[in-house]
Amino acid sequence: MHAAPSMNTHDIVQLVLFFGLLIALTPLLGGFMARVFEGQRTFLTGLLGPIEKLAYKLGGVDPMEEMSWKRYLWAVLIFNLVGFLSLFALLMAQGALPLNPQHFPGLSWHLAFNTAMSFVTNTNWQAYSGESTMSYFSQMAGLAVHNFLSAATGIAVMLAVIRGLQRASAKTIGNFWVDLTRSTLYVLLPLSMLMAVALASQGVVQSFSSYTTVKLVEPYTTQVPKTDAQGNPVNDQNGKPEMVDQLVDTQSIPLGPAASQIAIKQLGTNGGGFFGQNSAHPFENPTPLSGFIEMLAILLLPAALVYTFGVMVGNRRHAWCLFGVMLFLLLAGFAVAWWSESQPNPVFADAHLGTGYSLMEGKEQRNGVMNSVLWGVSTTATSNGSVNSMHDSWTPLAGLVDLWNIQLGEIVFGGIGCGLYGILLHVLIAVFIAGLMIGRTPEYLGKKLGAWEASWAVVGLLIPSALILIFTAIACHIPAGLAGPSNGGPHGLSEILYAYSEAAGNNGSAFAGLNANTPFYNTTMGVTFLIGRFIVIIAVLAIAGSLAAKKTVPASPGTLPTHGLTFSLVLLGVIVIVAALTFFPALLLGPGVEHGLMLSGRTF
Repeated sequence: MHAAPSMNTHDIVQLVLFFGLLIALTPLLGGFMARVFEGQRTFLTGLLGPIEKLAYKLGGVDPMEEMSWKRYLWAVLIFNLVGFLSLFALLMAQGALPLNPQHFPGLSWHLAFNTAMSFVTNTNWQAYSGESTMSYFSQMAGLAVHNFLSAATGIAVMLAVIRGLQRASAKTIGNFWVDLTRSTLYVLLPLSMLMAVALASQGVVQSFSSYTTVKLVEPYTTQVPKTDAQGNPVNDQNGKPEMVDQLVDTQSIPLGPAASQIAIKQLGTNGGGFFGQNSAHPFENPTPLSGFIEMLAILLLPAALVYTFGVMVGNRRHAWCLFGVMLFLLLAGFAVAWWSESQPNPVFADAHLGTGYSLMEGKEQRNGVMNSVLWGVSTTATSNGSVNSMHDSWTPLAGLVDLWNIQLGEIVFGGIGCGLYGILLHVLIAVFIAGLMIGRTPEYLGKKLGAWEASWAVVGLLIPSALILIFTAIACHIPAGLAGPSNGGPHGLSEILYAYSEAAGNNGSAFAGLNANTPFYNTTMGVTFLIGRFIVIIAVLAIAGSLAAKKTVPASPGTLPTHGLTFSLVLLGVIVIVAALTFFPALLLGPGVEHGLMLSGRTF
C-alpha cells in the first residue's frame, strides 16, 4: 500500500524539464504550423508538396475553392458519417478480413457501434481489451486511421474559426479538404513517424507475428470452474459453480504493430490503447524515456496550436494569455492531485510510517506516483484518454481533479484543435459579460459580438454538460445502469459520472471500475460521443461564419484588452463558475462525500 516518499529531487527535475520543454517547443512548432496552414513554404514543402497536389487531384478537390460555413459544416459531417459507417462495417466483418492471426471474430453490433463512434469522434473510449478483441487489420486500417482523421478534423475546424476572426466582410472560411490534408500530411504524419521510431527504440512492440506462448518462470495454481465433457459448467449441490485447481505454467504474449499506433494516439489526443491496459502495459510504455516522450506528446500539439492561433490572428500576446490560463489550470489540478496521492489513506495508514508516504494502489511500480498523477491530469485535461494507472484507485480528491478537468469542457489545452475552439467559447462569454458590465458593445479581436455569437456559445457549452447529468441520472435509476459500477455508494456514482463526462468531452479515459461493455452503456455513450463532439463543432462554425461576415473595427478606449492579468482573471472566473454551477452538486455527492467518509474510516 505504501512506498517511499514520492516528492523527491528526481520528480522536481523531471517536472521542470517537462514543462520547460513544453513551453520552449510551443512557439517553434506553433510557428511552423501557422506557415503550413497559411500555405507558406516550409522545409517539408519540397518533399510533401507533390503528394499534397496528388491528393487533391485524386480527390477531385480544387484547393483554391473556398466554402461558406454551412458548406464547411456539411463537409465535416459527411466525411465523419462515411468514416463511421466504414469503420462500423470493418469491425463487424473483422473475422473475415486479413491480418487476423488470432482469428478474432467480428464485434457485436453494440460494441462495434460504440467503438466506431468513439474513434470517429476522437474519443477512443475502450469498452474492450485490444489484445483479446481486435485484429491487426482492425487496429491499423480502422482505429489508427481514424486516430489521424479525427485529429485532423479538430485542427480543420479550429482553422475555420481562426479565419472567421481573420477575415472581414467575407462569406467563406476556407476549404475543409485542404485543411484536412495539410493537417495530416505536414503535421500528424511526420511527427508520428518520428515518435514511432523513438518508441520502437525503447522496446514498444512493432510486429506482425502471431502471439507467442512462453513458459512461466514461477508456475502457480489457481481455481477455475469445473466443466463436463461438453464444456458446460458443473454446479455443486447448492447450485454454485464447482471449482477445481488448475496449474498455470504458460502465458500468451500479445504482439502487434503497436508503436505506430501509440505515436498518433498520443500526438492526436486520441488515447485508445493497442492493449487493454493502455499505457500501463509495458509493451506500450516500457521505459522512463518512453513514458516521458508519450506524456510530452499528449500536450505538445494542443499547446503549440495556441501559439498557431496567435500568429494567424496577428495577436501573439492574446495567445500567450490563453496559454497562461490553460497552464495555470493544469498546474493547479496537478498540485491538488499530487498532494492527495502523496498522503497515506487513513483507512489503511500504518502509524509507524507517519506522513509523506504515497499510495501505490492501481499504479505501476515503474511509473510511481508523480508520473502517474502527471499522466492522469494531462490526459483528462487534453481529452487524450490514455492512462498509465487506474483512476478508479485514486483518492477521492485526485479523482475529483480528473473529473473537473473533463467537465471544464476539455479546454486545459484540450483536444487537438477542439481544445482551442472550446476555450474560445468561454472567451466569447467572458467578453460578452465584460461588455455588458461596462455598457459597451462586446468586441473580440476587432469583431463586435451579438446575440448570434452569444447564443451559439451557450449552446456549445451547455448541451454537452446537460448530456452528462441527464445520462448519469438515468444510469443511476435503471437496473441496466446500476449493473455497471463495481462499487457502491459515492464511488459508484463517480464511476458513472466519469463515464458520461468523458463521453461528452470526447476524452476516452475511465475510472475502470465500470463494466461498460453492455448494450445500455455502449449505445448511450455512443450517442453522447456523437452529440458532445458535433454540437460544439456546429456552434463554433456558426460563430465563425458570422464573424467572418462582419467588419473589423479598431479598438477604442472602451474595448476590453484581451491580454494581461485583468482579462486572464475574467476568463478564469467564467471557466470556473460555469463548470462549478453545472457540476458542483454531482461532484459533492460523488468524490466530495467519498473524501469525507474516507477520513472517517470508510471505503467503497
